[in-house]
Amino acid sequence: MTSAWGDGLATSTRTGEPLDAWFPAPRLGSRAGSAPARPPAALEAALGEDRVREVRVDVVSVELDTDAPVASTPDAYLRLHLLSHLLMRPNTVNLDGLFDHLPIVAWTSAGPVAASALDRLRPGLRRAGIQVTGLDRFPRLLDYLTPHRVRIADAARVRLGAHLSPGTTVMHAGFVNYNAGTLGASMVEGRVSQGVVIGDGSDVGGGASIMGTLSGGGTHRVAIGERVLLGANSGVGISIGDDGIVEAGLYVTAGTKVALVEPGARVRIVKAGELSGQPGLLFRRNSQTGAVEALPRTGSGVELNAALHA
Repeated sequence: MTSAWGDGLATSTRTGEPLDAWFPAPRLGSRAGSAPARPPAALEAALGEDRVREVRVDVVSVELDTDAPVASTPDAYLRLHLLSHLLMRPNTVNLDGLFDHLPIVAWTSAGPVAASALDRLRPGLRRAGIQVTGLDRFPRLLDYLTPHRVRIADAARVRLGAHLSPGTTVMHAGFVNYNAGTLGASMVEGRVSQGVVIGDGSDVGGGASIMGTLSGGGTHRVAIGERVLLGANSGVGISIGDDGIVEAGLYVTAGTKVALVEPGARVRIVKAGELSGQPGLLFRRNSQTGAVEALPRTGSGVELNAALHA
């Protein structure tokens, strides 16, 4: 199914420059001739002009083909909502042209403000008790929806467009980018970059980092399997298969030379990229030689604390 639609609220400047769009209940499929709906009564009060922020809020209706490139700012926001409402998984919706249609916005506790007007509006914003929380293309996820059975310790650490499945916990130092997230109950205490997905029951340890594709020109999208443990301050640039473990403090990229321990204690030197996605591997650094090793392991990987993810 490649069609999607949504009715919501769009914020723009007085001169008509789009700033954001909010879709409380996006849907997959075609409208099938349904007339654009008015927003819920609770949102009616948000319509009209906000003189303090010098913006207008109007009803917006969007229908799009998720396989086609992004065509407008409301189109871009609907795609981000589809991901965060768990209607589509990361890497399944076309985001080509996304940055071209996401303006840099001054995000405030009262909503978006044009970045170019911020210095001029700042006295009035302060007088109204409105705080500036960021200057970015992407807003905070929690300003647009409340994901079901998810804990987010710091709202600033999760962008709209993050895909967080029920049972996920994102701790204070955790970060989840847009078009990335979890496919089940997971603990996130490290960085989940754009395009990365985390399998059910996995733990991204404190300070751990998973490489994305936004920088460096890479095209490989890293996936973390189920019941995987990325130790504190570790990092990966390859996919880690189910029940895998990466030792704390170890960074494994595709070009890392790894001593692969095979049956019969035979050791073969390979690039880590050749092991990408293979299940049941322990990546560690030999404390005596400093060599990076990969050892096969049996049984399940990490087991999350059930009380934390209930």
